[in-house]
Amino acid sequence: MAITTFQSTLFTLLALIAAMASATAPLRNIMYLTGQHPITPDLALSSSITHVAMAFMRPDLFNREQVSSTWPLFMSVSEARSKFRPGTKIMVAIGGWGDSAGFDIAARTDESQARFARNIAAMVRDTGADGVDIDWEYPGGNGEDWKKVPNDERTWQIAAFPKLLCQIRKALGSNKLISAAVPGLPRDMLAFKSETVPQIMGSLDFLNVMTYDLMNRRDSVTKHHTGVQASLESVHAYIANGASRDKINLGFAFYAKYFLTERGPCVKNPIGCPTGPMEDPVTGADLGRAGSFSWRDEVPQNVKASFNKAMTQGHYDEVGGGYYYWDEQEAIWWTFDTPVAIAKKFPLIVEKEKLGGVFAWGLGEDAPRWDHLKALNAGVKSLSARKEEL
Repeated sequence: MAITTFQSTLFTLLALIAAMASATAPLRNIMYLTGQHPITPDLALSSSITHVAMAFMRPDLFNREQVSSTWPLFMSVSEARSKFRPGTKIMVAIGGWGDSAGFDIAARTDESQARFARNIAAMVRDTGADGVDIDWEYPGGNGEDWKKVPNDERTWQIAAFPKLLCQIRKALGSNKLISAAVPGLPRDMLAFKSETVPQIMGSLDFLNVMTYDLMNRRDSVTKHHTGVQASLESVHAYIANGASRDKINLGFAFYAKYFLTERGPCVKNPIGCPTGPMEDPVTGADLGRAGSFSWRDEVPQNVKASFNKAMTQGHYDEVGGGYYYWDEQEAIWWTFDTPVAIAKKFPLIVEKEKLGGVFAWGLGEDAPRWDHLKALNAGVKSLSARKEEL
């Protein structure tokens, strides 16, 4: 009985220590640095960034029996490291939207999983990276080619994905970081169930939940692409299936999205009004009724006037939690985060749900004004200060 009581007390104490450590741990502030916009701000703005994920390296590189010691990246890890404060973790993101074929090959067998993991470890060693971000969109199906390769042909990936991550962890060891970028929409969480999430989390240091693109061309009505309520649904789904809150990072989008809509039904209430088909029902191809661009990009000429109205006449929806504008003249739905909308997510999501951090796609996409980065940094700083006070 004494041993049982001691063990119970010990477990309670360890749980309390872990909870206290989680409560006082600094928030992660992660930025994807992309090849499309390999731009970084000065140290005054980047000093609060804790991790950088360089995006992307192709997954098929790691399926070869023999690999070169030269790894293709838009920038070397050492150059990227020089652009941030000492101690910032530099990771390599592997995969990305539309680049899942290499993962499919890697996950097939025990041998292919081990080879993939072994080559990732070699890449991390050769480049000097601090770890990798696995961006498979998505294991189990619903990727870019979901109409060409039905989901029922990818069911096997649901069980294979945790095994692949386990092999990568074994190959990298405990001193390197592994994260995964995972879907924000419940309909895409095919591989993230109560049976698999605990296994997945056992190999990961943290989970980057892509709480953006929550409206995309597969939808048929307007909604916020990165709204508060939809983001909470994403976070709750992972927590319910076994992800610990302190390992979850909330995603932010440094870009605007727009969608063509029907006009008549949207006049009364533009939220939840029909868009019409935006994706070919047979091939899944984009029908050209949706678009996006980062704050670094030139605004497409055909929507420039409408976007100017969205910037000055838009509204914040207190119910769904998102900034939007519906252009009645052009029948265009705009959805994006403003700095004010970003600030609201810290008390409403990050603090309320006791999450471990935030991340954004992507850093250079917010140049040259850096307004959204400033808002994100301010939210991290404010919440971190409150955690320290507690």
